[in-house]
Amino acid sequence: PVVVFGANNIVAIASGALHSLALKSDGTLLSWGYDLDGELGDGGTNTDKSTPVVVSGANNIVAIAAGEYHSLALKSNGTLLSWGKDNNGQLGDGGTDTNQPTPVAVPNASDIVAIAAGQYHSIALKSDGTLLSWGFDGFGQLGNGGTNTSQATPVAVVAASNIVAIAAGQFHSLALKSNGTLLSWGYDGFGQLGDGGTNTDQPTPVVVFGANNIVAIASGALHSLALKSDGTLLSWGYDAFGELGDGGTNTNQAIPVAVSGASNIVAIAAGEIHSLALKSDGTLLSWGGDANGQLGDNITNNEQHTPIAVLLGINLIRLP
Repeated sequence: PVVVFGANNIVAIASGALHSLALKSDGTLLSWGYDLDGELGDGGTNTDKSTPVVVSGANNIVAIAAGEYHSLALKSNGTLLSWGKDNNGQLGDGGTDTNQPTPVAVPNASDIVAIAAGQYHSIALKSDGTLLSWGFDGFGQLGNGGTNTSQATPVAVVAASNIVAIAAGQFHSLALKSNGTLLSWGYDGFGQLGDGGTNTDQPTPVVVFGANNIVAIASGALHSLALKSDGTLLSWGYDAFGELGDGGTNTNQAIPVAVSGASNIVAIAAGEIHSLALKSDGTLLSWGGDANGQLGDNITNNEQHTPIAVLLGINLIRLP
């Protein structure tokens, strides 16, 4: 880990494929990284930035999410902004798949309390526990029961109620219910829906098998994670790089398995082929692919099938 230049008073972070976002305590946003499609939202000429820049016109922001090449921001009044790539309607602005280098409003999205972004689709949780989705639907990841038709404005997710948290993978989606159980829908080519089926895509939500007492969820490209109330972890889906952390022989899992040696966990996150977990003592664990140093263990290209400690030097993690 290295220090991000000029980023202070940060209260939340999000990362897309090649860009990053940070929410400041005053409700404004910073962004940096890749900008070919306007995902930094600074209104510039799609120029990559190696240090943070201000997202133009973003204020009163309370939550952020990043898809592969697009970004989302939730305002304090429950409305949404989006910017970046829009090739599949993932900005939700009803336009003609036009990239946006500055934030635009997502119409018909109100009373929103949480957001998530997949590769080319977006999800929003409403205050009444129902869900909206928009963008690419080639694998049913919008969950509206339709004919895998992409949507440029929000549509309702079928049979999703009492939802308290959401996550989005590359082509699949997850929702945590208030009773601690999980729903999933979309692409299931590697078992990432966790329903124990025969890797069959689902255009409407199905129940994740054996997932109960869940308090938080995260999704990588093709794998999923769930944090249980006792501080242990479950994982399922793609495991070619050990991202499930179960210590196995890189075997995909269609139902949740326990992450080996993960205890006292309070927060989780997932990248494309790696996973992260924050412990209650402020230390950080990582596992999975490491070709680009994403595990933070100071060893390059050494994938890990079970959690290892990230070498932070000193305790820098602020507990949630």
